[in-house]
Amino acid sequence: MIKTVPTKPYMDQRPGTSGLRKKVPEFQQPSYVQNFIQSIFDSLEGHKGKTLVIGGDGRYFNPEAIQIIVKMAAANGFGKLIIGKDGICSTPAVSNLIRKKKTFGGIILSASHNPGGPKEDFGIKYNIGNGGPAPEKITEAIFARSKVIDRYLIEDFPDIDLGKIGAIERGGMAIEIIDSVKDYAELMEELFDFDAIRKLFKSGFRMVFDSMHAVTGPYGKEILEHRLGAPEGTARNYKPLPDFGGHHPDPNLVHAKHLYDLVMSDKSPDFAAASDGDGDRNLILGRGIFITPSDSLAMLSANAHLAPGYKSGLKGIARSMPTSAASDRVAAKLGIGAYETPTGWKFFGNLLDAGMATICGEESAGTGSNHVREKDGLWAVLLWLNILAVRGMSVREVAEDHWKTYGRNYYTRHDYEAVKSDAANRMMDELKAKLSSLPGQSFGKDRIEKADDFAYHDPVDHSVSEHQGIRIFFEGGSRIVFRLSGTGTEGATIRVYIERYEANPARLDLDTQKALADLIAAADKIAGIKAHTGRDKPSVIT
Repeated sequence: MIKTVPTKPYMDQRPGTSGLRKKVPEFQQPSYVQNFIQSIFDSLEGHKGKTLVIGGDGRYFNPEAIQIIVKMAAANGFGKLIIGKDGICSTPAVSNLIRKKKTFGGIILSASHNPGGPKEDFGIKYNIGNGGPAPEKITEAIFARSKVIDRYLIEDFPDIDLGKIGAIERGGMAIEIIDSVKDYAELMEELFDFDAIRKLFKSGFRMVFDSMHAVTGPYGKEILEHRLGAPEGTARNYKPLPDFGGHHPDPNLVHAKHLYDLVMSDKSPDFAAASDGDGDRNLILGRGIFITPSDSLAMLSANAHLAPGYKSGLKGIARSMPTSAASDRVAAKLGIGAYETPTGWKFFGNLLDAGMATICGEESAGTGSNHVREKDGLWAVLLWLNILAVRGMSVREVAEDHWKTYGRNYYTRHDYEAVKSDAANRMMDELKAKLSSLPGQSFGKDRIEKADDFAYHDPVDHSVSEHQGIRIFFEGGSRIVFRLSGTGTEGATIRVYIERYEANPARLDLDTQKALADLIAAADKIAGIKAHTGRDKPSVIT
């Protein structure tokens, strides 16, 4: 029986670049989840009788939220739900299911790389029929509806058993609980040379894949150990836990320092990698070397033709604006399009759908391709394995060969986390106000050529997205970018991106922070970071 339940709006349900993210207690407020889900459903057209995919990263509050969504989907007229067993399905796997099953869309329950637990982070994101995150016109419609909502619809039936694979019916709606790994693994087998990778492991190649007690654990275990024959123990921390084992599931050099320390030791495996909470980010390490996400995008793009799924070449390469220009140099050599978009994977969707780009990447450890419409952590790991297997080289050798060919974009990101929002906004406002006066100013040997507030003009739908970050360009190709992140749940995160291009073969193996020291100092002088935040150093350096 459908119940119509009166409700009052919450005014803070604006979805960001990756949906609505808040602390768990906020989602536990009366009708908070129900309001947001109803706002999603009220913003959709033509969904009656259609199929919806539901999956999450297994974090705290996932099961409870899914039960609510199931009952509300039935009340709002959906014909079928496809749900990962135990409610678990990685973000790229949800995208694949939407595309493979040709469903209306999907709801992903995740706060990505943010911590999980009773007092930690939770999130809800809607993905459209192409498998990608909802575009701004939909997220803005959801937010507008959330501010005036006065009722929600929900079916009155008992909770379903999320742990039992099979088909059931509730409230006149079909529900299918599936093994979420199977469809994704089959897709990976189509894209990559599994025979070559199996031979690599048989040769004694050693790898560590750390899922950080998050969603890719079952995927890594099945694909790496069972299908590719990697030794048992290759997949580590593979059991998803509601609090990610008390760790921060962000595969960077701070939260995955144990992996970095391992590859820098005399016990290093040949290859080490990690993924994040919902499986869309990656960390790539080789013996004695860390591959920055920006470099990884460029190196994967330059070698993608070695994998069966990309043997015909790439249509184009897209990167987010803060990502280094290393991939632009690959695109230029290949004679294909290079696209610079705002941060947020949804901006790549149009380029992928239009066949203008094949591989996309963000400096925040997200890379992916036209196989889905999300970034995909395990995909990047498997493409690296494919390249290493075919080329017969180490990670370091692949990297050094790339830098010799294209030059090196020394690159770093400095994050100032949980800054008071008013202080962060004031810093950005003051920076914007002096943009026109910056060209011609020198900081040490670096002279500013131009500066702007980045606006993206979408070449497919011709939409314009303004105020996407401050860009400072220096003569010779160096660059500093400032932006506020929309993925946190506490205060604001100031992100500062610094890069310097180096073509001199004798200067391709420098320490990154030392190579960028002058520009790092210039960034503080230009924006007054310390003066506005009171911080002597960043929270995280990647």
